[in-house]
Amino acid sequence: MDNVTNVSYIVTLQGFNVPQERAFTAFLLAILGYMIIAFCNLLLLLSVFLNRALHQPMYILLINLPINDLIGSSALFCQLFRVCFTRSKVIEFPACVTQAFFIHIYATGAGFTLAMMAYDRYIAICKPLQYASIMTNAHLMSLIALVWGFSVLIIGVLFILLLRLPRCRNNVTHTYCDNPSLLKLMCGDTTINNIYGLIATFTQPLIVAVILYTYLQILITCFRSKSTDTRAKAMQTCATHLVVFLLFECLGLFTIISYRLKHLSTLLTNFICASALIFPPTLNPIIYGINSKEIRNRFIKSFKKHVLPK
Repeated sequence: MDNVTNVSYIVTLQGFNVPQERAFTAFLLAILGYMIIAFCNLLLLLSVFLNRALHQPMYILLINLPINDLIGSSALFCQLFRVCFTRSKVIEFPACVTQAFFIHIYATGAGFTLAMMAYDRYIAICKPLQYASIMTNAHLMSLIALVWGFSVLIIGVLFILLLRLPRCRNNVTHTYCDNPSLLKLMCGDTTINNIYGLIATFTQPLIVAVILYTYLQILITCFRSKSTDTRAKAMQTCATHLVVFLLFECLGLFTIISYRLKHLSTLLTNFICASALIFPPTLNPIIYGINSKEIRNRFIKSFKKHVLPK
């Protein structure tokens, strides 16, 4: 137990292998990357918040995505800032656990948010006459509460089971902390953790099934529609959601596979894992801002009104 106590408070991120002479450059690049992510996501949030015309169920659900993206990217970049600035790969165990908790909240919340948005589009396109009666404010708030509550519950139990175990190692092989990496630091029987982790993973196929079903129904409804304008608008909206969904799922799948392919280089594995926390938060607000005519028009009007006044 003395050995466990000695290593319990310290964690070393072995995956962060930036030479000291390049640490400052890496620090500047990390700041620039985070500023781009924060700017794009906050811009999307403000575009919806400040325009009453966008206070509709679809856009209210949409703002959960940039909020979730900011959680995930902040969890990654805050540690990167500290490591680059101090040039030390050693972090405290509570900080490592906190980072891992919010990264998993991001991953779980993104899936549930995309499923919730797909459900909203399914009701709007497949049951347009019932949309107003179904997507009431109360139902909307209950959906949002369910997404965040369920995410916190799933991840909370995951880390409660993790923290009950004694710690006897302190080397994390990746650039950031997550549950699989932390589990390797623990001693004792991890059977319960593995079983619960497997059960929690089943939420992902469920999310994929919900999204695929809703968009299949949407496609069927669009092809049956006689209105060309309605069909085009619905297809454009769904295409935006599907691009974001495929981006998130592909990067998540690559991350899971990289953990199990032992022959992959550490540099490639770390890049794949970090990309899931960098590319979606960067691209999601750009994709929605460009492809959503309402958001784009409202932003241009607000920009002309407040930034370029006559």
